Amino acid sequence: MNRLRIIKYLLIFTAPALAVLGFIYRGPWTWAVPIYAYGLVPFVEILSKGTRKNMDDVEEEVAKKDRLYDYIIYSMVPVQWAMFIAFMFIMEEGGLQMYEYAGLIFSMGIACGVLGINVAHELGHRKKWYEQWMSKALLLTAQYMHFFIEHNRGHHKNVSTEGDPATARYGEMFYTFWVRSVVMSYISAWKLELKRLNRKELPWYHWSNEMIFYTFCQVGLLVTVALVFSVPTMLITLGASVIGFSLLEIINYVEHYGLVRHKSEKGFKRVLPIHSWNSNHPMGRLILFEVTRHSDHHYMASRKYQVLRHFDDAPQLPTGYPGMIILATIPPLWFMVMNPRVKALQEKYPDDLRVPLAQAA
Repeated sequence: MNRLRIIKYLLIFTAPALAVLGFIYRGPWTWAVPIYAYGLVPFVEILSKGTRKNMDDVEEEVAKKDRLYDYIIYSMVPVQWAMFIAFMFIMEEGGLQMYEYAGLIFSMGIACGVLGINVAHELGHRKKWYEQWMSKALLLTAQYMHFFIEHNRGHHKNVSTEGDPATARYGEMFYTFWVRSVVMSYISAWKLELKRLNRKELPWYHWSNEMIFYTFCQVGLLVTVALVFSVPTMLITLGASVIGFSLLEIINYVEHYGLVRHKSEKGFKRVLPIHSWNSNHPMGRLILFEVTRHSDHHYMASRKYQVLRHFDDAPQLPTGYPGMIILATIPPLWFMVMNPRVKALQEKYPDDLRVPLAQAA
């Protein structure tokens, strides 16, 4: 039975397979990944709400120790990098029509977000050194290595507060959130790293400054692409990376929109299941390695994806993350769907959810 639970996560390989078809056959196939991710998957999830069932204690212990779950997620590293390199060769080759370029760039961008940052997010919470290095290697493809610092040391501490760049405020549309989160998350990562160095009485330019190391890695990758291929290919690759980290940011937007913790003289109340938006819709859960059960992730960030749990008091989205991503790009529809849900939660949990400043005004 446990092996059947593992097999379902092989669904993630459908996206790379479609990308390869686009690489080989070109034409309409170049749009196979976007249509699959934001057409077929949301359609299926509208028809299915998924299950709220959790593993029992014995099943969870077995799943946590089963290395096959790890091997599936480790495999995303060579898959992502193989696609990334193949993409650069195809862009350098040229001779495509504009819609083919657009489809392939969008497809690679989705890969940078789903196979890159999302898998890096899972591995970045692991304790083993090689898992953390795999996380950083994936983040490199999206030019977003500072996420490793900001997410682990910043977001998980400040989530659902105005001090967290990755928590969307009530009434804030995605496009303004994107600017704020991208800029302030980068600044926050620098502050966190400088604070770490300061505790060790080390200067900002010390060789152990991770932000300097990440900068060299990312700039070095772009320069290498420009030298090995060309400047246009480097710019196209950068464009795919931007799409990738924009996908991360829109998921950030969905995950905590309008949910704010109370603050007392002793500080903010602890993070609870009601401070994250969740989804049990099946395809999104599997493709995104269960990040849609987000409340449990914030309850215990070290929990592996295969054992993340549903909580009855965790706010549920009307559809899965892929569908909510589409909705977030249309602010009037997003506010129409989500604002009443935020207010209903505030009324139901007045001791744990604070009325956001924008709403109070």
